[in-house]
Amino acid sequence: MRKREYDRFRRLLEAQAAELAGNGARTVHALADDAGEEIPDPSDRATVEEERSGSLRLADRDRKLVGKIREALERLDAGTFGQCTRCERPIAAARLRARPVTDLCIDCKTELEGLERRPRTRAP
Repeated sequence: MRKREYDRFRRLLEAQAAELAGNGARTVHALADDAGEEIPDPSDRATVEEERSGSLRLADRDRKLVGKIREALERLDAGTFGQCTRCERPIAAARLRARPVTDLCIDCKTELEGLERRPRTRAP
């Protein structure tokens, strides 16, 4: 991979991390603003709680993605970005463009997903 491509991925990953950090801050502020609000109607209260729960799920998902972005930036620094961590072959450029945080080539990812779908047998 050329330096220009590394630089482009670095800018992309750093921009994504900054955007996710902004989303997290907005979520915290929104939850803090709503925290003191007392809602007497049980249906309305349930709706608000469901919305809060959804916001927290999204924030947790974003938090996990920030971790993956940090790992991808570390691979960029180490010079291993774009290399499958499992088989050590290059990851296709199209896959990296679609999901720059990936650390697996499509073959290894497909194999792992197949293993995850298999029914587990219980030990006696």
